[in-house]
Amino acid sequence: MTERRFILGWSGYNFDLGRRTHVMGVLNVTPDSFSDGGLFFDSDIALDHALGMVRDGADIIDVGGESTRPYAEEVSLQEELDRVIPVIERLCKAVPVPISIDTLKAEVAREALAAGASIINDISALGFDPDMATVAAEARVPLILMHMKGTPGDMQSHPTYENLIQEISLFLNEAMDRAIESGVDRKMIVLDPGIGFGKTFDHNLMILRDLKRFHALGRPLLVGSSNKAFIGHILNREAHERDTGTMATVAAAVMNGAHIVRVHNVKMAVETVKIVDAINRGSVSYPPD
Repeated sequence: MTERRFILGWSGYNFDLGRRTHVMGVLNVTPDSFSDGGLFFDSDIALDHALGMVRDGADIIDVGGESTRPYAEEVSLQEELDRVIPVIERLCKAVPVPISIDTLKAEVAREALAAGASIINDISALGFDPDMATVAAEARVPLILMHMKGTPGDMQSHPTYENLIQEISLFLNEAMDRAIESGVDRKMIVLDPGIGFGKTFDHNLMILRDLKRFHALGRPLLVGSSNKAFIGHILNREAHERDTGTMATVAAAVMNGAHIVRVHNVKMAVETVKIVDAINRGSVSYPPD
């Protein structure tokens, strides 16, 4: 039987992943993210929103300063730093949960960790900046490695696979090996199959359906399906109208073995996760530690 429960411990935090599903709240301090671009660009508004997510039950706040929507243009190092560092500096003093930095750049990750972040979320799985693994290894923080076919600028240009799950698994396994070779503790790695990143709508659905197959990689799984275009396509809804569809995908992800879900609407996700966790347990009570 493949292990589904993992202990992730670092910097005063201890996550028992698998005993219950954890919720990561998205905080985009960007003007152009596909779902909430511009809403939290002001640092005061961003801080208030993050505090609200924590009150609603977020286990992690994921801060990003560069849009990774399809066909997005790259942001300069200084611009990204200017966006995220002031927010992280204020946020780490105000919330009791860990802050994740969502970035492709090792220098942004390094500065974010110095400002108070304690998780690195690299959607390129070390493909954009190989120094990212060294930053994570030296800081001894969790490193999230995500599968992406191509780059944000071209990932949705006719993505094709001969064997979707097998190819994603091979990519993630190789990325994990590179991280470990650079000194990252295997126990600090979280894997994300990358819904919406170089995938067709059908690919996204197959990932959710077959998520348990990624348990063979032996690391906890993060799933980020929140407000994605395939949900809008199925329901004919704009990004800000996709909460109901998103929660259906969250439920499917948790039912099929996700350890962390990354969402915009934390309150709805926390409630959804509690119900699906209880169904998976077959009990209203959590198992003993």
